[in-house]
Amino acid sequence: MAALVPVLAGCGYHTAGHVVTIPQDVHTIAIPAFVNQTQTYRIEQRLTAAVVQEMIARTHYRVVSQPADADAILRGTVLSTTSAPLTYNTQTGQVSSVLVTVSIKVSLKDKDGKVLYQNPSYLFRQQYQVSNDPPSFFEEDTPAFERLSREFAQTLVSNILEGF
Repeated sequence: MAALVPVLAGCGYHTAGHVVTIPQDVHTIAIPAFVNQTQTYRIEQRLTAAVVQEMIARTHYRVVSQPADADAILRGTVLSTTSAPLTYNTQTGQVSSVLVTVSIKVSLKDKDGKVLYQNPSYLFRQQYQVSNDPPSFFEEDTPAFERLSREFAQTLVSNILEGF
C-alpha cells in the first residue's frame, strides 16, 4: 500500500496553459486587438476590451495597445465560435435557448519573445433564451457574448496572476 502513495502523488490535475513567473522588470503589458478567425461580428473587440478592463482593474501593470511601448505582449486569437440549440419549446418545436461556444488561444511573451504564459485552448460557453414572441423579440446573443467575454477575461487574468 505504501508503494502506491508516491505513484498516486504524481498524478494530478494540470491546466492546458504553460506558465513561467512574470519577471519583476515587467511593468507595462501591451494588449493589441485580438485576431478574429471567425465570422462572429466584433467578438475580438469584446474579448480584447474585457481583458484590458480586467487587467487594469486587478493588476499593477500599465496596459498599452502598442507592443513597441511594452515590456510584455498579450496576444489572443479567437479560433472558433459556434451556436447550437440547447432546448426546444415542446408545444411549438421552436428553439427556446441557445448555447454559444468560443475557443480562444492566448500567449503572453516578454519583449524578447520568451513565453511568460500561454494557453492554446481556452473554451468558454454561455447560454441565452430565445424569445418566441415576435413583437417583443430581442436578440440575446450580444449580451451572451458580453457575459462570456467578462468570464474569459476574469479567468485569463487570474491564470496569469496565480501562475496556472
